[in-house]
Amino acid sequence: MSPSMIEAHGLSKYYGPFVAVDDISFVIPEGQVVAFLGPNGAGKTTMMRMLTGYLAPSSGEASIAGHDVRLDRIAASRRLGYLPENGPMYPDMTPLNLLQFFGEAREIPSSALRTRIDAVVDLCALELVLEKPLGKLSKGYRQRVGMAQALLHDPDVLIMDEPTAGLDPNQIRQFRNNIQRLGRTKTLLISTHILHEAEAIADRLLLVNSGQLVFDGSVDELKENGSLEQPFYRLTNQEQISVDVTHDNETESSVES
Repeated sequence: MSPSMIEAHGLSKYYGPFVAVDDISFVIPEGQVVAFLGPNGAGKTTMMRMLTGYLAPSSGEASIAGHDVRLDRIAASRRLGYLPENGPMYPDMTPLNLLQFFGEAREIPSSALRTRIDAVVDLCALELVLEKPLGKLSKGYRQRVGMAQALLHDPDVLIMDEPTAGLDPNQIRQFRNNIQRLGRTKTLLISTHILHEAEAIADRLLLVNSGQLVFDGSVDELKENGSLEQPFYRLTNQEQISVDVTHDNETESSVES
């Protein structure tokens, strides 16, 4: 069996009475590309932040490559690359400055840093903007710079939150090609609410709704009549769920009468 690279055990996050994530557990083995799928507000970003150690859970545990992200965060971060949806950027820096800064912060030896920068610049197609201030770049290019930063230290695990946000169709196609290449050597967890993106890149789907895990399986296992749309709607449509619950309650009351 492949070793486990991402683990969530009973992860929950509460904000007062509001439940953002409710007792979610799963294990992702080495070499798997997983799409974390769900509608806006389902709890995907909160879950990503807990998995990466950015946010402390209210209960439960998370680990990266066997390292508890709460108790051994530095060791976990060495194995992890994280691309948040709106990652912090220094607008006066150029992509080259930013990559050099993060490379030094991660203590990548200077002899290896230039090689790693060249590799991620090529992978993320940043050659044309390498010396341009980040504040002058389009959202799509800033997203690519963020991905380059996440890959700079050549991590075993890559977690990305809505990585295609702001990308044009050509950039999305390039992103898919990159994911196929990265999936040969790395474990990837990618959050999205776009069904065709999940279908195009993932070996496995984790579908969340209202903070709960409602499906864990392959793309083909979730599809109905060759499409993900209907099962996604059925599992995440709160209005329909409410109607179903109300109908069930009315039926029970009628039977009791």
